[in-house]
Amino acid sequence: MTVALNRPWLSFDLGQDMQVLSWALNRPGFVTARRILWREVRNADLSETLDARAWLCGELAGLGAQDAVAFLTSRDVRRFQKSEVEVDGMCATCVVTVGLSNAERVGMRVVRPHDAWGTINIAVRLSHGLSQAGLIEALTIIAEARTAAILDAALPLESAGGTATGLATGLATGLATGTGTDCIAVAAPVGTDDYAGLHTAVGEAIGAAVYRATLQGAQDWLVDRQHVS
Repeated sequence: MTVALNRPWLSFDLGQDMQVLSWALNRPGFVTARRILWREVRNADLSETLDARAWLCGELAGLGAQDAVAFLTSRDVRRFQKSEVEVDGMCATCVVTVGLSNAERVGMRVVRPHDAWGTINIAVRLSHGLSQAGLIEALTIIAEARTAAILDAALPLESAGGTATGLATGLATGLATGTGTDCIAVAAPVGTDDYAGLHTAVGEAIGAAVYRATLQGAQDWLVDRQHVS
């Protein structure tokens, strides 16, 4: 199990073929994969009319990695965070890139320029075998930990800019809970355990690993933004 940086690529080798659940741009849903990739992009790479999935498929083909689950991110992949937590012999390893330039608060939609988009991309590898039902619950724990970390990073939507739409019209207010383009992938050996909730050891390990890595990534992004401005 290794994390390799070769900008614009970041690779998380799972160490073996595993079941992976995600809504990633390449190979979403329940699949079997050995690695999870991030492809860093810039505005010059993607236009509003470009088919991003087809473009990413071409990039993966050039790398010989069409079988990988793959994210797109505008975050500098050198700024990735990794955290590993073991609870009662069950290990969760989290690799995450955090960009908050298109921060959102759940229940709102904030309109921002296309070139202002960022994202949070989280990949988690579990040592503990799960069923597909267990993998679904594990994904919800990842999302919960991500949200808790972003709330604790305390980014007010007012400072992020943008105008809310839909039911929450007017200036976007409150603390960000994520971004509009977040993506999660969770990988585990095939197993029979249907549960990975907060009262389980594997759920505790997932939550701690994701929270730590995501909070650090968010704090780093806030510091980087201050240096840019």
